[in-house]
Amino acid sequence: MASVQLSGPRVVAAAKPATVGGLLLTPSLAVPTGRRARGLVVRAATVVSPKYTSIKPLGDRVLVKIKTSEAKSEGGILLPVSVQTRPQGGEVVAVGEGRSFGSNSIEISVPVGAQVVYSKYAGTELKFNDADHLILKEDDIIGILDSDDVKDMKPLNDRILIKVAEAEEQTAGGLLLTQATKEKPSVGTVVAVGPGPLGEDGSRNPLRITPGSNVMYSKYAGSEFKGEDGQYIVLRSSDVMAVLTSDSEAYSAIYEM
Repeated sequence: MASVQLSGPRVVAAAKPATVGGLLLTPSLAVPTGRRARGLVVRAATVVSPKYTSIKPLGDRVLVKIKTSEAKSEGGILLPVSVQTRPQGGEVVAVGEGRSFGSNSIEISVPVGAQVVYSKYAGTELKFNDADHLILKEDDIIGILDSDDVKDMKPLNDRILIKVAEAEEQTAGGLLLTQATKEKPSVGTVVAVGPGPLGEDGSRNPLRITPGSNVMYSKYAGSEFKGEDGQYIVLRSSDVMAVLTSDSEAYSAIYEM
């Protein structure tokens, strides 16, 4: 799972989670751009000169206009840039010509105008026409989300959208667990799957996991999102370790790539 860990005192910012079309994104620590934070270097965005009027991505790259960060906390307090949550979504404004597999050419599957969610910290940030943009590979785009409901997300390539199971409220002995002591679940129900990864000849290899399956996945994989009806996670199919059956309370098949 994408995260930033810094040594030293913990920094907590009461920032309102960023949204993409109403979808709440899991908050994360933001580091001031262009500064060094105990060994972690964050580069400032590349500023494109006003004399250039357009940007044409090459190959399998996509240009995304980043959705604006939340500038205020829930209490209305203006937040400095250093603690604003970095967005994870935006609008596709230009795409490359695609990829070549021998004599086959595969176009970018994401259309211009689509609202997308992408992997955190992916790509290169650009300042173009007084707006923040990101140029990244198509494979760094998690999915397309044209509505306000995370359940409507369309995962891309080999990614899978899962609704995370709720954490246990009590131990086997009946003791109630506090929020801090609840174990993070790594089990959930598949909501949607991508079309599958591209093979060596450019054809799609459909995923073997199907919507409705209960699965177990790697604990620290994927990108988390908060929906109106619970927690969701999007991860790659290779991060799914097993398919579960509720009647036997044991996995019925190990998912192999």
